[in-house]
Amino acid sequence: MSYLLRNFIYMVQNLSSLVLKSQTPKTYKSKKLNTANFGNFSHSDYQVFLHLVSKIGGVDEFGKYLQPEQLQREHVLTAKEFSSVFDTNVDNSYRALKKAIDKLMKTDIKIEKPDDGGFCRINICSMAEYNRKSGSITVNFTDHIMPYLAQVKQKFVLYNLKEIANFGSLYTTRLYELIQEFKETGWMLKSIDQLRDIFAVGEKFKAYKDLKKRTFAHACQEINDNYDMDLRFEEIKEGRRVVAVKFLFKKTLVHKVTNRKTGIEKNVYVKPKARIKKKQSIPEVLDGQLSFDDLKDDPKSMKSVMSSLLTKFFPPKK
Repeated sequence: MSYLLRNFIYMVQNLSSLVLKSQTPKTYKSKKLNTANFGNFSHSDYQVFLHLVSKIGGVDEFGKYLQPEQLQREHVLTAKEFSSVFDTNVDNSYRALKKAIDKLMKTDIKIEKPDDGGFCRINICSMAEYNRKSGSITVNFTDHIMPYLAQVKQKFVLYNLKEIANFGSLYTTRLYELIQEFKETGWMLKSIDQLRDIFAVGEKFKAYKDLKKRTFAHACQEINDNYDMDLRFEEIKEGRRVVAVKFLFKKTLVHKVTNRKTGIEKNVYVKPKARIKKKQSIPEVLDGQLSFDDLKDDPKSMKSVMSSLLTKFFPPKK
């Protein structure tokens, strides 16, 4: 049975069902996909991927996550949408979407298998096209990746897309995602090999000091600049060699709330607060200078200044 026919049958059978979308785009990913190796994805490529993933999620009228057979494969992302979420100008958004098409189609991702400790490589999209007139891209996710995007709450990582919008590095985004899996514990332990694989550094940063400086040390600083998370790390050594890194951070608080209408209980997460970045204001008057308002309040000062100016430009005749 073709994909289009399956979709049509499903739509007819569920015509009366109501699907509710979040007003704020949310990214749903399985924990296996969250730690996958995305090869040579750039930061903007990965942002495009996450934005597309955020379009998959939703709940039914009773607040239950959509089942795998309810999830749609085809999604459209416009440059205007991308620009709005990631606070970039539309021209840059056009370029980011157009460039991401090749990565989404040509790059397969490496995911660990839960059973035997091996791994598999899967393609993300079966089709991806750039629509010049509408300034958008259309993608079809493959059947192989959909199980990793199905909304099984206990095995999923969930966060608002806006939470990563201000990050300027792919490594920062990836580290923040890893933390979301352990947000209720306040700590996370990763071996150096795991970090190398998740950050997809390949042959780069062979020395540990370079890996630390260019990836997770910088990422910790950027996350702390954006969130009151108190994120820090400790090095785990075997002899003199660092073999793992333990990340410590403020816990996400969890409150259980019951929907009075449906009786369904759900968790409400209270994450560490975002830091509000204040723009540095340029003083209208430099130190040591009088402002015009100061002069208005002091008639003598104003008179003195005007007198000096007149004397400078119209010196008295001798």
